Amino acid sequence: MEAMVNTLRGWVENPVKFARSHGVPLSPLAEGSAPESQTHILIVEGFLLYNYKPLIEFFSKCYYVTIPYEECKRRRSTRTYTVPDPPGLFDGHVWPMYLKHRKEMENNCRAIHYLDGMKSKDELYNQVYEDIQNSMLNSL
Repeated sequence: MEAMVNTLRGWVENPVKFARSHGVPLSPLAEGSAPESQTHILIVEGFLLYNYKPLIEFFSKCYYVTIPYEECKRRRSTRTYTVPDPPGLFDGHVWPMYLKHRKEMENNCRAIHYLDGMKSKDELYNQVYEDIQNSMLNSL
């Protein structure tokens, strides 16, 4: 996690240099504008991101996809693992740990936008895109 903090710090200090050094293409620029004057957005995705307090200071938006217990258990049961889940793992470990870490996250992170994981990927994308776009427009 500390390596992720350092990576994020590098991006915050100079997003253009960071992108170039990591082989990330930059969007085409408006004629006559410098890359440094553009708005830069970094999406950080991962499990337990909001449970590590040093990371939270970097996030201006926090999104969390939720699904009900029954749907989570159903989706997990359809996955194929090299080593299959032993019987009772979901109810005895996976779901209780999800609840534990979710409570920690809610205590650490104030402004979480909950997303309904029962919606399609397109609906979720559009919801997040619209929220980010509105935030950017409201900050002008």
